[in-house]
Amino acid sequence: MRRWLASVSITMVSVLGLAACGGGGSGGQASQAPASSGGGKQQVEVFSWWTGPGEADGLQAMRKIFEEKNPNLTFFDAAVAGGSGDKAKALLQSKLQANTPPDTFQGHAGAELQGYIKAGNLEDLTPLYDELKLKDVFPAQLVEQISVDGKIYSVPVNIHRSNVLWFNPAVLKDAGVAAAPKTIEEFIAALEKVKAKGKIPLSIGSEWTVTHLMESVLLGSLGTDAYNALFKPGADWNSPQVTTALQSFAKIMTYAGDPQDDWQPAAKQVADGEAAFNIMGDWAYGYFHNPPEGGLGKTSKTDFDWAPSPGTEGTYLWLSDSFTLPKGAKNRDGAMAWLKVAASKEGQDAFNPKKGSIPARKDADQSLYTDYLADALKDWSSNKLAGSIQHGVSVNQPWLASITEAVGLFIGSKDVKALQQGLSDAAKSNAQ
Repeated sequence: MRRWLASVSITMVSVLGLAACGGGGSGGQASQAPASSGGGKQQVEVFSWWTGPGEADGLQAMRKIFEEKNPNLTFFDAAVAGGSGDKAKALLQSKLQANTPPDTFQGHAGAELQGYIKAGNLEDLTPLYDELKLKDVFPAQLVEQISVDGKIYSVPVNIHRSNVLWFNPAVLKDAGVAAAPKTIEEFIAALEKVKAKGKIPLSIGSEWTVTHLMESVLLGSLGTDAYNALFKPGADWNSPQVTTALQSFAKIMTYAGDPQDDWQPAAKQVADGEAAFNIMGDWAYGYFHNPPEGGLGKTSKTDFDWAPSPGTEGTYLWLSDSFTLPKGAKNRDGAMAWLKVAASKEGQDAFNPKKGSIPARKDADQSLYTDYLADALKDWSSNKLAGSIQHGVSVNQPWLASITEAVGLFIGSKDVKALQQGLSDAAKSNAQ
């Protein structure tokens, strides 16, 4: 537990300043000459946190298209390891403060981008949307989430689902669990049955995966409308309903195995039959399913299976990865070329099947999205929507930092009352 708390403290120090950093606010456009690589090509620095199997493969697929379409440019992969991007965002903060932004960087669509926008770090991409007619091909709610005062500041490349329960069918069968649990109560009962068989009931990764788990439990316990209401001004995080949800979260955490270094090794415990369950976003599908050079090469419905996390059937707890155009980018023209590929049907259809996500565009080739991804496409078009906490839809960076601190303290103390008070204080201090 000491390792977790130390890591949370380091992350907190680096993340808290994001909303206040104004590195690019007066930098203008293309203030530095773009770097050259061998052969006279101009580098385009693309900053992300996609380094793991599945996500890195999707990025490379988009890179290939980019370099084919732009033979005078070369892609410089500035990815920083660490699921959910906490380490990447901390490094990005220092780059923005030093007026040395990357040419483009990954960010979660929604409240996460507000700090960068308010600090003047990002260029308005509305002209690009008009040029490419992107408002016609992106869902209206998505465009709304990445807009501030009618201006659009990022290009979404995908839609992810946070509330996915991944499980090992053989481990469940051996424990006498007939099917994926549909309610929180059924989930706790299933965890107890697996524990009795000597397997890990629930695998978890690094600290951020615990917040990820908590958001699914909050949604499953409260329901969609009450969950979404938590992020509106005046929301009551001290209500009895939130208490019940957090008590369930605390109970579920008692069944968690030893924390793994990140989400991939935690997911692998399920695929390898060491653990029964893992609640993780659907990027895990690409990791499970992709061939061994880019994943685990596992067989769906045999080695792994999926269901909505307990209590959340009918609701899509969503997030979206997007790319931005920082003010002061060294190679603004190259960044714009990258954004055009990221926005394109070709780029998104190359990226998403490998990443384990569905396209942000409405006109993608649906034949490419099979197995889990076919289910995701269907649910995205029919489910109620709720925004992720951990992945930047519902809360801005300072608010998430406060939530992270409260969860980190809970990991050590197991004090539900203190966790709820910490979450309540976070909402009062940071509500958008």
